[in-house]
Amino acid sequence: MGKPSVQRQLLDNEAKAVGRMIRTSPQKLNLVAQLIRGKKAERALSDLTFSRRRIANDVKKVLESAIANAENNHNLDVDSLVVAEAYVGKNLVMKRFRARAKGRAARIIKPFSQLTIVVREVEENA
Repeated sequence: MGKPSVQRQLLDNEAKAVGRMIRTSPQKLNLVAQLIRGKKAERALSDLTFSRRRIANDVKKVLESAIANAENNHNLDVDSLVVAEAYVGKNLVMKRFRARAKGRAARIIKPFSQLTIVVREVEENA
């Protein structure tokens, strides 16, 4: 018994990592994801390390996880990894309120996002 095995949706030279419940809006997170799309993994890590955006640290964690998955689970060469895809999705939105004058209330929304990073091993043409 047990669950039937699911076909692998990625190619053999790809690995992915998903960061869920990242506490920022998808629009802001996408600005940082845009920064690393298509770059070599090593270069993307250094860009995220020195980025001034608060959320860059969480994106860096997800990228490091994708690189570790590629190395440990799929036996890919870390030096030839490229960020193939980095896409952002919506997640939970917490709704809060702030008291205002005359008994009114102002709505505060606290959005969460989800980040998926796919790294691909490419053979280098020297």
